[in-house]
Amino acid sequence: MQVRIDKSWQQVLQSEFDKPYFELLTDFVRQQYRTREVFPPSRLIFAAFDACPFDKVKVVILGQDPYHEVGQAQGLCFSVPDGVRVPPSLLNIYKEISTDLGRPSVCETSQTGQPGLSGNLMRWAQQGVLLLNATLTVEAHRAGSHQNKGWEVLTDAVIEQLSKQRRNLVFMLWGAYAQRKASFVSTRDHLVLKAAHPSPLSAYNGFFGCRHFSKANSYLVEHGIEPIEW
Repeated sequence: MQVRIDKSWQQVLQSEFDKPYFELLTDFVRQQYRTREVFPPSRLIFAAFDACPFDKVKVVILGQDPYHEVGQAQGLCFSVPDGVRVPPSLLNIYKEISTDLGRPSVCETSQTGQPGLSGNLMRWAQQGVLLLNATLTVEAHRAGSHQNKGWEVLTDAVIEQLSKQRRNLVFMLWGAYAQRKASFVSTRDHLVLKAAHPSPLSAYNGFFGCRHFSKANSYLVEHGIEPIEW
């Protein structure tokens, strides 16, 4: 099982990696990858961290679980590789960006030249958007199967360290789960944006029209930070 994580995050999270719960989590995850079909590929478990080092983070978007169908999960919440059908929640995110900013998302077009709509959000991650799932692995076809195994403790620590050590970040919290998970983030030091989840079941209850993308960029510019090309 190949696992890697950016050096900046290794330093920030080393105290978590040394705790007993993380040893138990590691044993569980290794056993799962040996005996079952698990997503994302092991080399991509920490892809969100590799693409967005600790000191480069500008915006945090929280998801819950990796996608659990073949070929979807790539270690970034809401994101799928080029050539994979764009999930409904991401389609709604694209719709809100278009309405909010008056133009399509930069991620809608594949960088690889593949035809059709792209759901690969790597261009956001490379600009400083941490696309963080609360749980970093999942068994194939079994949503939530790796919840309550320790991942949530680690990702709570990620949010806590960002809130404490960094300033003027934007946290986009879509849905009740994300809002509970990041409820301790300092609103004095950061911009906390809340809305309904972009799922088709809830997008019309407050996600559409939230204008989080323009609000995030206005805040970043106000604090002398390069805005995100959404």
